Amino acid sequence: TLADWEYGFAVAGIHNTQFHRVPNEWQVRTVAPGRDPIVTSGGVRIVPDLPLDELSPSDSRMLTLPGGDTWDEGGNTDAVEKARAFLASGVPVAAICGATAGLARGGLLDERRHTSNAREYIAATGYRGGALYEDEPAVTDGDLITAASMAPLEFAYHIYRRLDLYDADVLDAWYGLFSTRKPEYFAELIRLVS
Repeated sequence: TLADWEYGFAVAGIHNTQFHRVPNEWQVRTVAPGRDPIVTSGGVRIVPDLPLDELSPSDSRMLTLPGGDTWDEGGNTDAVEKARAFLASGVPVAAICGATAGLARGGLLDERRHTSNAREYIAATGYRGGALYEDEPAVTDGDLITAASMAPLEFAYHIYRRLDLYDADVLDAWYGLFSTRKPEYFAELIRLVS
C-alpha cells in the first residue's frame, strides 16, 4: 500500500544531481521487510536493495518512511523500531502520512514537534504528543521530519534542507518554482547553477 506520490519529489531530487551542492554525494536505497518485490499503491513494482534488518544508521544519512494503509492497520512495527534506532543514533528520520501514525503509536512523537494528515487522525493513535502537534504541511524538529500526505513538496523541501542537499538560494528557487509554477523561479534556478 506504499503511497507513491508522497516520496516522489524527495527521491527525484536526490537522484537528479543538477542542482546539488555536492554532486553524486547521495544514493537512495530501497528497503522492505524482506527481499521480495513489493507493489506500490500505484502499481509500481519495487525490488528492495536490502531487507530492513540489514539497514544500519551507521551506513545511512536518513531514513525516509512513506505512508500507506499498512500503517493504519498497525503494521510496520519493525520500521518504527528501526526509526527509533536511527533517532537514537542521531541519524534523521522523515515520515509522511500514515508513517507519522506509526511513529506516534511507537511513542516517537510524544516529545517532538510534529505534524500529520490532521490533528484528529494522529490523535486516534492514542499517543501522548498532542500538545506538540503543529497544523503545518511539514515540520522539522531536530532529526525528525513529519509531513501530511497532501504535502509531498514540503516533505521534500524539509528533507533537502536537513540533508543540506542544495545551497539555500537554490533550494528557495526550487521550492518557489514547484509551489507557485512561476517561470521566473526556473530562470533563477538555471542562473544559480550555471
